[in-house]
Amino acid sequence: MALDGIVISNIVYELNQTILNGRISKIAQPETDELLLTIKGQRGQHRLLLSASASLPLIYLTSVNKPSPMTAPNFCMLLRKHIANGKITKIWQPGLERIIHFEVEHFNEMGDLCHKDLILELMGKHSNLIFCDDHSHIIDSIKHVSAQTSSVREVLPGREYFIPRTQDKLDPTVLTEEAFRVGVFSKPMPLARALYSTCTGISPVIAEEVCHRASLESAQSANTIPELAQIHLYRTFSHLMEDIAEHNYTPCIITDEHESPVEFSSVPLTMYHDLTTTTYDTISSVMEQYYAMKNTVTRIRQKSSDLRRIATTALDRSRKKYELQRKQLKDTDKRDKYKVYGELLHTYGYEAEPGAKKLEALNYYTNEMITIPLDETLTAQENARKYFDKYSKLKRTYEALSEHIQETEAEITQLEAICTFMDLALSEEDLVQFKEELIDAGYIRRKYTGKRIKITSRPFHYVSSDGFDMYVGKNNYQNDELTFKIASNSDWWFHAKGAPGSHVIVKANGKELPDRTFEEAARLAAWYSKNRNSEKVEIDYVEKKHVKKPNGAKPGFVVYYTNYSMMIDSDISGIELVSK
Repeated sequence: MALDGIVISNIVYELNQTILNGRISKIAQPETDELLLTIKGQRGQHRLLLSASASLPLIYLTSVNKPSPMTAPNFCMLLRKHIANGKITKIWQPGLERIIHFEVEHFNEMGDLCHKDLILELMGKHSNLIFCDDHSHIIDSIKHVSAQTSSVREVLPGREYFIPRTQDKLDPTVLTEEAFRVGVFSKPMPLARALYSTCTGISPVIAEEVCHRASLESAQSANTIPELAQIHLYRTFSHLMEDIAEHNYTPCIITDEHESPVEFSSVPLTMYHDLTTTTYDTISSVMEQYYAMKNTVTRIRQKSSDLRRIATTALDRSRKKYELQRKQLKDTDKRDKYKVYGELLHTYGYEAEPGAKKLEALNYYTNEMITIPLDETLTAQENARKYFDKYSKLKRTYEALSEHIQETEAEITQLEAICTFMDLALSEEDLVQFKEELIDAGYIRRKYTGKRIKITSRPFHYVSSDGFDMYVGKNNYQNDELTFKIASNSDWWFHAKGAPGSHVIVKANGKELPDRTFEEAARLAAWYSKNRNSEKVEIDYVEKKHVKKPNGAKPGFVVYYTNYSMMIDSDISGIELVSK
């Protein structure tokens, strides 16, 4: 994600156009690392979201209010004490650093005019919200950083605020051609990396874009670039910096063929010419839209982390058990040989001399001579009985292992499907049935609370271009429900061949399905499967009446003995989603 110095400069410009000289009417802290400021000014009321989250640091104007905790955290109370009803007199960014300063003018308890500085640092896991006085001394911060945590800079009340200079990068807003060429082209590393490691606020995405605009290979070593190409790259970079200085921004989101967000930026990203670029009026709209998409995935990942850990641990254990069982099964391959030895000793045992260590005999199954090892302390009949005992033991082991292996394969299939469906989950409601399935399978102990668990998650509902309803299961339980309760015998059933994934049901309603509907249903089955990122996915499809569920089978497991197949891509961008 390109939340770099250029995007920050776009945000600062937008905030200066909207909330500068506005008064802070409300201060809330909906999350431990997040502030929501309500600002009133001549241009109306605005809400400003500032997040110092380690995973998703962000800032944008939003119309959405967020619920606050019943008791305001200490940092929030401190801000209310000092800058509630304060006036934002300056919003600025030092160079192209990922830092925004909000200078606030307010009156203290004595009625004296004071100035404070609220600083948002958007630096990944080091992101922070820091509140300082007019002498750059830290009053408090939303995250405290002690000397034990960081040897570069303490962020604690009373300490002096400064920007850590750990990488000696150059400020691109005042960069000369000579400094640029010395800084970038002296480094024995890929050109794009040399570019973003030299200039402050330049992300890898922007570095790749600059190389693309200059028609230079970003992977080429920077210290091998010819002089003319060096001049061309600097001029390309300078043109970009001129656009930033003149506030010529183009807020946009890049999406792939599945309408999933790939990247966002404040400048056109021409290197993504084969993907879809959607431009927006404001960078806040971009941030809100993009992070809403990303935040959904991140939140679901966090919520499902415990379930995912349980499922993956059980899956690893089942796979190890399966390999051990397969090895033990291979050890039973000798059972038929021992049976033949016993039968031949019954037939030719009279030829064995007392104390003999072996007996050569004709194997009447293969018409070949074989050598049978003997225990010289036993008679031929006792040796035969010994071989029959070995055969019986290995046969019992083989039969038991064969059954256990089938059970283990079913466990692996079920757990792989659960892990696949977790990757496809879009809401917290989808996680409830994953937990229920893990409980029913014995991987989680059920806690009886006296309350009935409410299941609100429902299958995806799509409509084909020809008007046919298509339903997609989100988990193994929904797969069973779709196939054996919702679908009628004349409906069509789709599933990715040999891969965990969703059952897709097309309601035929007694009509013959057009080819386009078959293809769209197959694409849904491909997208909602483990193989969704493959170029082509093999899909099995058949009338539902041919799909059966064996007695005692795991949820989602079915068998079918006659089917059609097709190879298809997983592009579902043109298929209408009715409900999810």
